Amino acid sequence: MQTGSTLEKLPIGKDSERAALDRARKVLGTIILGKDSQIALALACLIARGHLLIEDLPGLGKTMLAQSLAQVLGLSFRRIQFTSDLLPADIVGVSVFRQEQGEFEFQPGPIFSQLVLADEVNRATPKAQSALLESMEEYQVSVDGNTRPLPEPFFVVATQNPADQIGTFPLPESQLDRFLMRLELGYPNEDNERELITGEDRRAMLDEVDAAATPEVLLELQKSAANMHMSDPLIDYVQALVRQTRESPDIDIGLSPRGALALVAAAKAHAFVEHHSGVYPDDIQAVFAAIAGHRLKPAGNTTYRSAAELCQHVLDTVAIP
Repeated sequence: MQTGSTLEKLPIGKDSERAALDRARKVLGTIILGKDSQIALALACLIARGHLLIEDLPGLGKTMLAQSLAQVLGLSFRRIQFTSDLLPADIVGVSVFRQEQGEFEFQPGPIFSQLVLADEVNRATPKAQSALLESMEEYQVSVDGNTRPLPEPFFVVATQNPADQIGTFPLPESQLDRFLMRLELGYPNEDNERELITGEDRRAMLDEVDAAATPEVLLELQKSAANMHMSDPLIDYVQALVRQTRESPDIDIGLSPRGALALVAAAKAHAFVEHHSGVYPDDIQAVFAAIAGHRLKPAGNTTYRSAAELCQHVLDTVAIP
């Protein structure tokens, strides 16, 4: 794979599903430079049937990562730009009266896609944000008394700017909990930033890339990842981590049972992405901050200044089996 003017076209259907996943990861690493751990977590999130929240400053590649995931996995893609005047009907769709037929006809909104990018999700009002809740939890939407299923597979990848920026509406805890993982990309290192400045435009490179997988392959990957072996001592480790989040004086609200299930599913998917024979303690530790960071409520008197520091404190406190 070259990072110059053109990208190698990736054949489909010649390798196993796992090989397709490896190709997808390789292409993502060519587009999103120097972020291999975040790419692995993003792939693990989708393979674990989860939704992804990417939070960081503008201009660090959040939207590009979402578009790249859809492209390399062969998923249908729609982008919703969240603004203060966005309405729920702009997301889920609306029924339009057809005078010729004398009846209403439902016009699906952009939510009816396999990967939906909710761009700058915290710039919309809570009313518009809430339109995502049913789709993310039940994989369906209810409009005019009718329930309509969403495509399979279905993912929401949302981006949000830091809450202290102007014009943002913080996501409520109930909606944050719908996201399996929250990631931060951060600034690129000097070498990667130089390649971004001097190399080919990443959007043009992405347009040249064929899908490395298909929705059907992704569904098979999800089944395989869910069947990864996780030993009883590692289940004990997960429970100990969850218990520590509930008992620590630095945390007011710890992980719920849903959070514990998310930790197990994400660890299995991460082990699968990394070609492990089963789940290792490293897999649990690798996904812990992405799973727990947006679910924990720090105590008012805690000395840990960020979610990452708080999660690392929990990991440091609980013994590894």
